[in-house]
Amino acid sequence: MKISIHSDHTLIIDAIETRIKFHNLDLILGFLPKGSYLVGGYIRDIILGKETEKVDVDIVVPLNAIEIGKKIADNIGSKFVILDEKREVVRIILNHIYIDIANQVSSTIEGDLCSRDFSINSIAFLFDKKCLFDPLNGLKDLEICLLRTNSENNLLDDPLRILRCFRFVSELNFRIDLNLVDFIKKNKGKLYLVAKERINYEIQKIVHGANALGAVLLIKKLNIFGSDNLSEDSFFLDLEKINYAELNQKEKEKFLPSFFIAQILDVESLKKLKFSKAEIEKTKLLRKWHFLLEKKNIDQLTESDRFALHKELEMFLPLFIFYLPQNLRLDWIHRWRDNDDKLFHPSNLLNGDVIKKNLKIKDGPLLGELLYYLSKELAYKRLNNFDEAIYKAKQWIEQNAPKCD
Repeated sequence: MKISIHSDHTLIIDAIETRIKFHNLDLILGFLPKGSYLVGGYIRDIILGKETEKVDVDIVVPLNAIEIGKKIADNIGSKFVILDEKREVVRIILNHIYIDIANQVSSTIEGDLCSRDFSINSIAFLFDKKCLFDPLNGLKDLEICLLRTNSENNLLDDPLRILRCFRFVSELNFRIDLNLVDFIKKNKGKLYLVAKERINYEIQKIVHGANALGAVLLIKKLNIFGSDNLSEDSFFLDLEKINYAELNQKEKEKFLPSFFIAQILDVESLKKLKFSKAEIEKTKLLRKWHFLLEKKNIDQLTESDRFALHKELEMFLPLFIFYLPQNLRLDWIHRWRDNDDKLFHPSNLLNGDVIKKNLKIKDGPLLGELLYYLSKELAYKRLNNFDEAIYKAKQWIEQNAPKCD
């Protein structure tokens, strides 16, 4: 439940202290020097009433973060990792909780908070005074769901923060301040200075958020990835006109992330950003069949074409229904949900070992072609049982096996 923001901050402080005890963070408080404070997403999520599986805690100390972190880890028996030796940033891993401890980067707490990415991440809880410090009005921005930065230079220090704006749109359903939108438009090209793996990770977070559609629409509108053909290529759909209700909740969670990725990145971009081979192949197949159906109506496909479509798209067909004519979508998704529909879920009555044993055929292309043929016959209901499959297999071999003189 989101906490109402009062001027005395009592409810927020109570919630923070309760969560600190719940996560056993009180075990480390005695090791922190005076002037240490909690900051960032941990506080933000408490105020928003947001529970996360992975708990990230950011603590700032005046000096000696490495020494302090090592002492804490030794005393509570947790894993200790140095993330940045030069800037003294360390991580303690306590069960499922990631505790990052860093040195204050400015001579004052206010200066340190002003160097952070967004106002909503610049709210501090001072451990020794048990009070909140909010010089950038992050609490107000949380209340009105606004994403705002104190300084554009803070984003340029790590251009990935440009993309992180869209993660907050996706995960928290926040609006982006208009000045920040203008900044993003001017500086989106700097994203390519960021490691490809980090961009990939952020995109995955965006497309899996509760408001992923809103974030993806904004990414497309601002042309964040600079693919000019997104508007010209018929593969990229008008996402606002799609009826997503044709998928159930489980299907949305499983398939829409990949659909959104394919709507903001072309195949070459997927390769550059080190997406998995499976994700790239999925997009290639979606494109292949979309463009084929641009040239032919569904009812003009041959049996072999239609079977090949379902064999290639079976595992992610819900991604493809948005490319179909409206009158076919519900029928296709209903048939795909039926695991016994042999066209939408190609299978076989015989496996390779059975065929080799009964028909004396060896491994090789011929066996693969035969299995494909039998699967297609089953899909079109021309096979009913094992004996019929054996009989048709014998017929097919007689017609297709190489003849010896």
